[in-house]
Amino acid sequence: MPISSSPSLLTVRGLSFSRNEEPLFGPLDFSVDVGEALLVRGDNGVGKTTLLRVLAGLLRADEGTLDIKGHAADRESRARAIAYLGHLPAFKADLTSLENLEFLCALHGRREGRSLEAAMATVGLAGYEDSPARTLSAGQKKRLSLARMWLSPAPLWLLDEPYANLDLGGIDLVNRLIVGHLDDGGATLVTTHGAYAAPPVKTRELVMQRAVWSGAE
Repeated sequence: MPISSSPSLLTVRGLSFSRNEEPLFGPLDFSVDVGEALLVRGDNGVGKTTLLRVLAGLLRADEGTLDIKGHAADRESRARAIAYLGHLPAFKADLTSLENLEFLCALHGRREGRSLEAAMATVGLAGYEDSPARTLSAGQKKRLSLARMWLSPAPLWLLDEPYANLDLGGIDLVNRLIVGHLDDGGATLVTTHGAYAAPPVKTRELVMQRAVWSGAE
């Protein structure tokens, strides 16, 4: 089989981050290719969430480089290539579920051929389109966040503890969305401290410890 000469979707070299002048993680070297899932493991407090926030451009690294498709990442390329799901829902409490999706799609774009109503149905929230976000349970808010990811045109998903606050049906939903995203030519980083499930796809692991790392190809 011929080896692809295309650059990795994401390439990280020598990435380090400190908090209050104390090293939190790094230096890290890893890459993520199209169709691949990278599982980021580690105990609480080792910097998994911080790593994803650095990759998304929400925090600045102390050192290191980050390339997207072979080019140095800047704000515009990150906005096009990366969709981030964090611990907190990025919703306006008094807007309805559908209005929140409309607002976020206006900011970040929408994948061609996917409707807001289809997104709600895909994540099991059909019938909640007119419900204000503040009335949703923690699990329903997580599902609404997953609807936003499903709508995003970004090829790289950064998923921070995506299985938290979900029942078994929700965990299965996350897995199905990840599998579908990889099949569509996307890639994902998924953080976990080991208490939740992992996606049922072939993954590589990046195991984080404070200020050091080890990765398995």
